[in-house]
Parts: sequence; structure tokens; C-alpha cells
Amino acid sequence: MKAKSIKGKSLEEIKVALSQSVEDDFTPTLAIAFISKSLDRIAITEMLGAKGIRVFGCTTNGEFIDEVPEKGSAAILLLDMNRDYFEVYLEEYPKKNYREVSHNIAREAKKRFADPAFFIGTSNGETDGEEVLHGIEDVAGKDVHAFGGAAGDDYAFTETFVFTNNKESDNGMVCIAMDASKVDIKGVATCGWKAVGTEKTVTKSEGNHVYTVDNIPVLDITAKYGGLENVTPENNNLLVEIAANFPLQLQREKGDPIMRPGLTVDWNDHSFYTSGSVPQGSKVRFSLPPDFDVMEKVVKGVENLKATEMPEADAIVVFSCAGRILSLGPLMSKELEGVKNVWSVPMAGMFSNAELGRATGGNLEMHNLTTCVVALKEK
Repeated sequence: MKAKSIKGKSLEEIKVALSQSVEDDFTPTLAIAFISKSLDRIAITEMLGAKGIRVFGCTTNGEFIDEVPEKGSAAILLLDMNRDYFEVYLEEYPKKNYREVSHNIAREAKKRFADPAFFIGTSNGETDGEEVLHGIEDVAGKDVHAFGGAAGDDYAFTETFVFTNNKESDNGMVCIAMDASKVDIKGVATCGWKAVGTEKTVTKSEGNHVYTVDNIPVLDITAKYGGLENVTPENNNLLVEIAANFPLQLQREKGDPIMRPGLTVDWNDHSFYTSGSVPQGSKVRFSLPPDFDVMEKVVKGVENLKATEMPEADAIVVFSCAGRILSLGPLMSKELEGVKNVWSVPMAGMFSNAELGRATGGNLEMHNLTTCVVALKEK
């Protein structure tokens, strides 16, 4: 499988890049498209569709094809994968029936491929990503390869979109199902944020809706321990500050903690929604803002993936949490460069609101402040 990555900050730039990339020996069939809401994603998708290219698309908080992060652009990975090896789905979940919807997609994929693997994008900040994953696991089993992320909206935290040819949704999931007997897909999710303070107890929660910690509204206790000021709906930077610097870490008996920052606040009771479930009675700790070693941990995790599971790759897709670039700033380029250099093949990625993947030695879960790196190789 050949791959090429292109980028642009306008429809015309992307049109030129696409024209230059399509050659006699390269006719792409699939595009993984990460596009800022500031661009006309519908027009870009139509342009790709006119070339016979199926589209998996997410709006973003930033995009990249190499080590330099961009804003207000499109980053697109073009693949000439055999059309018999994949299918693209987009379905909505207006009743918050995330598990049922993903279960139905996985069931359709299972009819086509005996051993399906999945790329997933979700929209709507209230989406419980772990329920999406559970629906896929119900059909494909606990060992299924599934990776992805939650769409962004240039840090507005208001309305995100997933899209494909002739269809988009601000409350649904887009999914590529691949034939794992024909395409190797392996990935790893790595974080590196360090915990601080004593364990606290989640005293009221429902799924990914966290109400109280130690019987205190979760927003209030986060503001207290994080020293946050101006905790009001009018503070447009509040959610960014919470997500980037003071997320909850869900403690587990086995495996590393999982990051669970608040993504959407309910101002009626100062509760918030996270990207994945936080069971009532579970233990959490707060986080320290990151230091330099979080980047080294990500690159080492990817190097280990190459050494142990994926010695060669045709293309790389990266879902990196928007909170990472907010915290790391210009240093983010060093992490992306380190990831790119592991295989030195075409890469495209986005800064997401959450990440789907399997941490080393862990289960398939929804993550935050994490980099999920996925390698693809056609057999």
C-alpha cells in the first residue's frame, strides 16, 4: 500500500496538493482527513469524492502531517488501499445509545470481514467513548484492534463534527472497518502526566457524567486544588485550563491511570462530562502540569511498538490530545518529530478532544492528554 500526506489552508491549496500527489502509480481510494472547522470541509470532501476517494473525517483543534503543528488547515493522509479491504460507516446516536450504535456498526463489519479492525472518530463532547468501544468489543472481542479520537472545534468546546462522503454529524461516529487479515493495524496510547496529592473518592457519577468527588461538586474541587479563578460560564478559557493542566486521573488496580478531564460543564450543579466513564466509588487523583519527560515516554512507547509488533509500516496516523500542545507549546514539535522518525513514512494527525486506544498492557479505553499512534501496513 502506498501512502502520501498532503496539507493546505484553503480549498485551492488542497486541490493543488491532491493533483500533484495523484500519479500513474498512485490512485488513492481512502482519505483520513483532519480538517479545521474554519475550512469548508464539505467542499473538500466533495473534491475527494469526485476522485473516487472514500473519506474518514474529523474536525480538529489543530492538524499536522510532519513535525510542525498547524492551525486552521487540513491534514490528509491518502491511501491506495484495496477497496475490498475496507468500508466506511457514519451513524448518529441521538438517544446517547453509544454502545448500541457501535455494536450495530461492528456487526455490519463482521458480516464483511471475519476479523475486522476499526478506526473511529466521535463528535459531541458528551459522548461516552468507552461505551462506543464496548459496543465494538461486544461483537469483535476484547482483543480487537480499535483506535481513534474525538473531534475538536479549534478549542471552542461547543460543536464538533465527524464526516464522510455526503454525510456529517455533530452527534455521531465515523468508522473505518478494515480487514485485519489483509491490513496490519497496530497502535499504542501513551500519556506521561504525573499525579499529585492523595486519592479521592468519586461519590456520585453516572457513566461519564461526574457529579461529586468527596461529596464536593467536581468543578469546585478541581478549582480549589488547581487554584483556578473566574470559574464562571463567561470564562472561555476555563475548560482549556482544566483539560490541559488539572485533569483527574482515574486510578486502577491494574495498569496505568487513565486521564479524565472535564470536557463539558453542567453549570446547574457544577458537574462535568468526561470522555470516558468514571465509576461511582472509584478513586481519582489530580495531575501536575507536564514536564519534558512526557515527550520522551511517548517516543519510547512508539519505538517499543515497532520493536515488538510492527517492524514496518506504510503509513502513520496520530491522535494527540489538544491539551498536550497547550501544555507543551513549541516543544510539541519534538514529540511529533520523534514519532515520525520511528518509521519515516507518510503521517497525518490531529489534536483531539480524547483518544481511543490501548495503553501498554492495558485494555481498550478512552484516554485524555494522551498520544495514540497507529501504524498501518497492507499485507
